[in-house]
Amino acid sequence: MASIFSRIVAGEIPSYKVAEDENYYAFLDIAPMAKGHTLVIPKHEVDYMMDLTEEEYQGLWAFARKVALAIKPAMQCKRVGIAVLGMEVPHCHIHLVPLNKESDMDFRKEKLSLPADEMTAIAKAIAANIK
Repeated sequence: MASIFSRIVAGEIPSYKVAEDENYYAFLDIAPMAKGHTLVIPKHEVDYMMDLTEEEYQGLWAFARKVALAIKPAMQCKRVGIAVLGMEVPHCHIHLVPLNKESDMDFRKEKLSLPADEMTAIAKAIAANIK
């Protein structure tokens, strides 16, 4: 069965898309740690990041860098934190989290619940900064 992320890429489940190319997809986390928390995935479903080919691995990080560089000005944060956990969804993904202090990236803290119009505005703001 396809992962939830593969279903998002296929358009079966809606998402707040930030960026996309032929191989990679970036979208807002629906339970973010901070406004602008974005997930970056390969479109090709692979459970474990180290199972990506070298080309896919390098491409994923290059794509994630573009997205992170767009998040910083859109969210007016000091940094963009990066995490790769990969235990909660069996589809390799990178978390990009806007940070103003280290505690902004604590996976144990209560997640935000933002209205759809705010999520849409955030996705558009980040997408506008993609170069």
